[in-house]
Amino acid sequence: MKYFAGLDVSLNATAICVVDEQGGILKEGSVPSEPDEIMTWLCSLGVTISRAGLEIGGLSRWLYGELRAVGLHAFCIDARKLRATTKTMPVKSDRNDARAIAQVMRVGWYSIVHVKSQKSQEMRMLLTNRRTLLIKQIDIENEIRGTLRVFGVKLSGRISQANFERIALELVAPLPRLEVMIRPMLIARAALREQYAVLHKMLLQSVREDETCRRLMTIPGVGALTAVTFITTIDDPDRFQKSRDVGAHLGMTPRKYASGEVDRNGGISKCGDASMRTTLYQASLALLCRSQRWSKLRAWGMALAKRRGLRRAIVAVARKLAVLMHRVWADGTEFKWGNEIAA
Repeated sequence: MKYFAGLDVSLNATAICVVDEQGGILKEGSVPSEPDEIMTWLCSLGVTISRAGLEIGGLSRWLYGELRAVGLHAFCIDARKLRATTKTMPVKSDRNDARAIAQVMRVGWYSIVHVKSQKSQEMRMLLTNRRTLLIKQIDIENEIRGTLRVFGVKLSGRISQANFERIALELVAPLPRLEVMIRPMLIARAALREQYAVLHKMLLQSVREDETCRRLMTIPGVGALTAVTFITTIDDPDRFQKSRDVGAHLGMTPRKYASGEVDRNGGISKCGDASMRTTLYQASLALLCRSQRWSKLRAWGMALAKRRGLRRAIVAVARKLAVLMHRVWADGTEFKWGNEIAA
């Protein structure tokens, strides 16, 4: 008889439920969220676990790797699809969630989530920390602008990062009490800028050492940030049999609703990684509005902008960029600019 396990992982404890192929509960319990504790509990049952499921989350990625390393046939499953099952339960608890996970593993109603490699996870952490420092720096600048505006001090217009502190101090010089209150904010901003520069330098160094990133950067509009974000998001190009599937994976294809006589297309689905979509949108905007060199991709995007508008053209070109980047990555080639006269 086959047995299936469901693990509902939290920070301190993991609820476990084991069911047989008929759906009957063999045993359930709770253990600390450590791989050794989980394996000891499962081995004490004296049965072979055919499949074990973990709802994808922060700690699940680490547990997945450790449990697979010791021989457990574990999978990380999509939480959105599981939610359709758990939301019907009148009582939601870790114990009931583990039961639901075990049952979906038994019937096969789940979607496996790709767990990224250690290198990709480290690079994604670098990107996330870098973005966090940048956002906090901008928040402090906006807070300073708003505070000074209350007292009639106008710190407006485009001010370079290097001159922001100097200009702010010059404007509050006639107001000593205000200067004393603003100075700690400027010191905190300077510290954020310094540490942001450290992470940004690490990012650029990683891009220089990565041959795939350098090839992706031959595509117009694609810079270091876009290339490394794409690599950490996709992780493995062999996950997709066709490059055009990348656009749908990143949520850049239209939604569709068809039922009876109703058949309509909506906006893009916005599934997948939001930061990757944002980066692709910025790369597409740079390609259409800032790039001066001719390419078939830019010519296609500009023609589309004339027919459907610039905003839709930017989204369409962003999807094409994602497809093109995957193809360049998978084939080991570089972008071909083409010849405007020949075209």
